[in-house]
Amino acid sequence: MSNNGTDLTIGFISSFAAILLFGSNYVPLKKYNTGMFLQWVLCAAIWLVALVANLILRCPKFWPFAMVGGCIWATGNVAVVPIIKTIGLGLGLLIWGSFNALTGWASSRFGWFGMDAEEVAKPLLNYVGAGLSVVSAFIFFFIKSEIPKNTYSVDTTPLMTEHVTDEAQDPCPGYSWVDNLSTAHSRIVGCSLAVISGILYGSTFVPVIYIKDHSKRNDSVYSGASQYDLDYVFAHASGIFLTSTVYFLAYCVTMKNNPKLYPEAVLPGFLSGLLWAIASCCWFIANHSLSAVVSFPIITAGPGFVAAMWGVFMFKEIQGQQNYLLMIFAFCIILTGALCTAFSKV
Repeated sequence: MSNNGTDLTIGFISSFAAILLFGSNYVPLKKYNTGMFLQWVLCAAIWLVALVANLILRCPKFWPFAMVGGCIWATGNVAVVPIIKTIGLGLGLLIWGSFNALTGWASSRFGWFGMDAEEVAKPLLNYVGAGLSVVSAFIFFFIKSEIPKNTYSVDTTPLMTEHVTDEAQDPCPGYSWVDNLSTAHSRIVGCSLAVISGILYGSTFVPVIYIKDHSKRNDSVYSGASQYDLDYVFAHASGIFLTSTVYFLAYCVTMKNNPKLYPEAVLPGFLSGLLWAIASCCWFIANHSLSAVVSFPIITAGPGFVAAMWGVFMFKEIQGQQNYLLMIFAFCIILTGALCTAFSKV
């Protein structure tokens, strides 16, 4: 009983830390338009943190299949900057967080993708908690965000440019394709990308859980694999960095070897990656202590509140009494859902 109580304490503390960090890690990227470059810098920082964690854990066995989860996450992450530019940090994180929660919870609870279905002490509370996450996701679609058009990166000096630059073709180096969209189209594109990213994010732990579940079977190639989730963080991060590098190289090819690399975006991107990597390590610990069917609804719901506070008080993206009331209502639903999910474990 004491060990169970300790696991729950560690799990909830890790969940709380992950919520704060996930809700804040994209704040340093808010004013930058250089999406492909930023995502590569961010993923490089994630890999470095995972490398340190791997060394601290004395280099547990590397399972290549765990990299697939990182590949899935990196694919969803490519859309983050366009999402922030079209519907804002707060609303974007709220939407992708809700679909992240639903996908991660459902795949663990019902045993999708070859995983073992996870049982909880109080299934009804668990279903209620997941259902409330779905309800909150639909409420967020009605929250309108105010995103300034034609806002460019503070730094206008690329690290790499053509020797001859046609100013008429590139009037502002930070100009993004999202600036051509109307308000209605921006909202449609942003919400759609947030939903897709959320589904991909919700699938990122599937390979790790699959390996853990099949490690208990003598006839499996994963027989004897570690049951400690953090042992897979380096493989997961390696998948993230490898995939982001492939996307970045594809971007360079598309740009005819003339990518726009902005010096002032390096440190913010690296800081964002550090925050995300630490939060991800906390999530791995929470998965081990609470199980994914409990940790997913809690950790994916909380960051939306933190990000929305950034959006309201710092970036002024969400304004107006109606939006505030909708947000408060959505947060109450999220909080109720998270509590139901938490108590379903005990």
